[in-house]
Amino acid sequence: MPDKTSDTPPRPALNSVAPQLFVADIKRSSEFFTAKLGFVIDFVYGDPPFYAQVKRDNAKFVLRHVDEPVFTDAREREGLLSAAVTVATTDEIKQLFLSYQAAGVRFAQTLKSEPWGARDFIVQDPDGNLILFAGPAE
Repeated sequence: MPDKTSDTPPRPALNSVAPQLFVADIKRSSEFFTAKLGFVIDFVYGDPPFYAQVKRDNAKFVLRHVDEPVFTDAREREGLLSAAVTVATTDEIKQLFLSYQAAGVRFAQTLKSEPWGARDFIVQDPDGNLILFAGPAE
């Protein structure tokens, strides 16, 4: 009798995710991510630019130009996150927080320990997008 598991193709592995952030100005947003958060520009598309991607290590963000703010009332009222990025160690999350603090990044929440075993902080970009950065508490 043939083994059915050997006929099954290997499961595709997902290797990254690129949340889409809605921004009013691609240039201003790109400068924030590069100058303040240590990302590099992967690409910019359009004339004038309306679509771009920034990356740092395996973290990527797609920047999408919109003429009007998106989700502003609900985002502000509920503190809705646009994305979450993780690091591997407690030292890395502290180091990342301190480097962003030194760069003058605006925080919606400073570094704190959570009851579920994480240490995290939330950055607010120029368009009000909230981005969580998290690592283990210990």
